[in-house]
Amino acid sequence: MTHEQIIEYCLKKNGSYLDYPFDPTVPVVRVKAPSQEKGRIFAQPFMLRGEPKVTLNCTPESAEFYRSVYPGSVVRGWHCPPVQQPHFNTINLDGSVPDDEIIRMIDHAYDVVVKKYPKYIQNEISKVNLK
Repeated sequence: MTHEQIIEYCLKKNGSYLDYPFDPTVPVVRVKAPSQEKGRIFAQPFMLRGEPKVTLNCTPESAEFYRSVYPGSVVRGWHCPPVQQPHFNTINLDGSVPDDEIIRMIDHAYDVVVKKYPKYIQNEISKVNLK
């Protein structure tokens, strides 16, 4: 998958939007409810030494699972501080991880972030029309 395909897929999810909090050339995809000012990041596409990558939220269990299934292609969150590394995976977008697996990881990342919100915010997000 390309960065463009990842962003396009992510933006189809309820409450998702594109943001540039770190640098005007580095996008992130966040999710939020209409009542919120700012959302939480669930996908971060970026380039590292000329290679496309994406960092996605996950559970510690799913992080370990994907790292064991795709060693070297799915690694701990590249840019994350050690305390956050169990909750993020960075995926090489070089074809070594099938697109359908990346889609599953994106869906999981979105779900993980939405579940961190209180129920009333989750309900608001679920009512946001799909784009």
